[in-house]
Amino acid sequence: MERIVTKQVNVGGVLVGGGSPVTVQSMTNTKTADVDATVRQIRSLEEAGCDIIRVAVPDKDAAIAIKDIKKQINIPLVADIHFDHKLALLAVESGADKIRINPGNIGGRDRVRAVVSACKEKGIPIRIGVNSGSLSKDLLAKYGGPSAEALVESALSHVRILEEEDFTDICISIKASSVPVTIESYRKMSKVRDYPLHIGVTEAGTAFAGTIKSAIGIGALLSEGIGDTIRVSLTDKPEEEVRVGIAILKALQLRKGG
Repeated sequence: MERIVTKQVNVGGVLVGGGSPVTVQSMTNTKTADVDATVRQIRSLEEAGCDIIRVAVPDKDAAIAIKDIKKQINIPLVADIHFDHKLALLAVESGADKIRINPGNIGGRDRVRAVVSACKEKGIPIRIGVNSGSLSKDLLAKYGGPSAEALVESALSHVRILEEEDFTDICISIKASSVPVTIESYRKMSKVRDYPLHIGVTEAGTAFAGTIKSAIGIGALLSEGIGDTIRVSLTDKPEEEVRVGIAILKALQLRKGG
């Protein structure tokens, strides 16, 4: 199966993009500040075959906890940040391997520059993550709803902010709860930028419904050579997300082992 070759980023020693194997990600559902519970879950996910793990960083305690969590796990950790650039800076300082943040949502350019500078210094990529539930009112009005065009335009607005700061160590996700919109969004993005794509269907749902939607959406894109890392979003245990993700890759002969 021929894959679209993208720029390569290094996430804590795991290569994403550039023709490297498609990786499987998940996200913890523990309180990140609860180090013991979070480490237990990540170790369980490691055993299930998870390649990269993301944790929520809603506050200072969570950002600080990353340092202790990192000491006890064996896979790269992504810090999920919303709006507060200070939490991003603290997560980087604590040893996060990648930051998920949308630069257009954290305030002025001085804040963006601070985050970019910290990530450059540590060699940490930034994932821009746009989904259909987070689109601005202007874009929803312009396109009449959460269309593929609206999602791509939103993602590109964040990408350009980083590019203007000479930062290109970027990964992009553009997810919708609609499978056709998700597929079309990634198709469009793959034509205008060569950054690695993190693919998935947002709010996919229960184990059964979410597995079906994810298998169709993720599978369709991968079969076209689009996608460098995947996350199956389920309301089930995170370990099930990993098992389904690996099964999708195996079905397309993109993964051999667990």
